Amino acid sequence: MQIDNRAFYRKLKTLAAPITFQSLMLAAVAAADALMLGGVAQNEMTAVSLATQIQFVQNMFVFSAVSAGSILSSQYWGKGDRESVRSVFHIMLRWCGMISFLFFAACECIPETLMRLFSHDDPIIEIGSAYLRIAGWSYLIAGVSQCYLLIMKVTNHAMAGAWISSAAVISNIVLNAVFIFGFLEIPAMNARGAALATTLARVIELGLCVAVSAGKTYIRPAWNRIFERRKQLAADFRRQCMPLLGGGLLWGVGFTSYTAIMGHMGTDAAAANAVAAVVRDLICCVCNGVGNAAGIMVGNELGAGNLEKGKAYGIKLKNVSYIIGFGSMALVLALTPLVVHMVILSEEAGRYLTGMMIIMAVYMIGRCVNTVTINGVLDGGGDTVFDMYSLAVCMWGLAIPLALLGAFVFGWPVLAVYACTCLDEVGKIPWVMLRFRKYKWVRNLTRDNPERAE
Repeated sequence: MQIDNRAFYRKLKTLAAPITFQSLMLAAVAAADALMLGGVAQNEMTAVSLATQIQFVQNMFVFSAVSAGSILSSQYWGKGDRESVRSVFHIMLRWCGMISFLFFAACECIPETLMRLFSHDDPIIEIGSAYLRIAGWSYLIAGVSQCYLLIMKVTNHAMAGAWISSAAVISNIVLNAVFIFGFLEIPAMNARGAALATTLARVIELGLCVAVSAGKTYIRPAWNRIFERRKQLAADFRRQCMPLLGGGLLWGVGFTSYTAIMGHMGTDAAAANAVAAVVRDLICCVCNGVGNAAGIMVGNELGAGNLEKGKAYGIKLKNVSYIIGFGSMALVLALTPLVVHMVILSEEAGRYLTGMMIIMAVYMIGRCVNTVTINGVLDGGGDTVFDMYSLAVCMWGLAIPLALLGAFVFGWPVLAVYACTCLDEVGKIPWVMLRFRKYKWVRNLTRDNPERAE
C-alpha cells in the first residue's frame, strides 16, 4: 500500500520530536549527576551510578505496565473510545502504584543489601546506601507520573508531557548544583545532594502532571472509580503486560548484571562504564522517541481498522530505524574524544572509556533498529511475546554467560568483557527482521463494545 510520505513524516515528527526531547531531558539528569559528581570524586560518581541501577530495575516493572497501557490506549484512541482509554489509565495507576511502593520500601529498609549486589567496595556501598535512602522517595512518585505522561503522549498532548519533563529536569539540574556543591549557603551534600534533588524534581513533575491534566481536552483519572474493574479490559491488559514484564525483567536484570559484572572488575572499569552508560542513554533518545512514536502511529491505524495502512507505516518505520542506527554510530565516534576529556578519571579508566565508546558505536546500530522495530512496531500491534524470547536467547543465552566467563573464569581484559555485554543487540537483528516479515503484529486489539465497570 502506498502512503502519503508527507503526512507520514509530519505525524512522525509531531509525535517523535517531543518524546525525543522528553527522553533527552530525562537522560540529561543522569549526565548532570555524572558530570557534577565526577567533578567531586570518582567514588561519588561510581556509587551513584551503581545505586541508580535499583531504579533501572523498577523502571522495567513500570515500563511493562505503561507499555501495555500504551498498546491498548493507542488502539482505543484511534478508534475514538475515550472511556476505555480512561479505564486503561486506571489500570496503569494501580499497577505502577504498587510497584513503586515496593521499591521505595526496599530502598528505605535494606539499602546496603541492594548495594552489595553491585560492588564489594565498602566506601562505594556506604555512599550508595546513603543515596538510596533519600532517592527511594522519588521512586515512590515516579511510577504515577509516568502513567500521566504516557496518556499525554497517546492522546495528542505529547508536547505538554515534554514540557513537564523539561521543567522537572531543569529543576533537577539546578537543585543538583545547589545540593551537591553547597550553593546558597547550603552545606555540600555530594551524593546525598543528588538524591535530594532527584526527589524534589519528581514532586514537581507529578504536581505539574496533575495540574496540566485538569484541562478540558485531557484524559485524567476519575479517583472515585480508580478501583473499579472492567473485567475484559483488565484481561486484555494482563495479556499484553505479562510478556512485556517477562521481557522487561530479562532485559532489566540482564542490563543490571552487566553493570554488576563491570563493577566487580574494579573501580576504574566501573567508572568508565558509568560514563559510557550516560553517553549511551543520551544518544539513544532519538531511537527511543521514534520507537514510542512508532507504537502510537501503528496502534492508532490498527485500532481504527486500517490494517494495510498500519502495516505500511510499520515497514516505513523499520527502514527509518536503520538510518537512525548508523547516524547514532557516527555520533558516538565523533563524541569520544570530547567525552574522555570532560570527566575526571584515572589514566586507566580513561583508556577503558575510549575503548568502550568505540565498541558502543557498533552496538548503537542494533539498539536503534531493535528499539524501533520491537518496542515500537511489533508492540504497537500487540506482538509482545517475541521480545521476551529474543532476550532469553541473545542476552541470557549468549551475552551474559560470555561476560561472566570472561570476567570471573578466563580473566579476559575489561574491554573484551564489555564487548560481550554488547553482543545481544547486534546479534539479534536477523531474527528481528524475520519476525517482522511474518506480520503477526498487524492486528486490531480493540473490542466493539467493551463492558462497563463492574
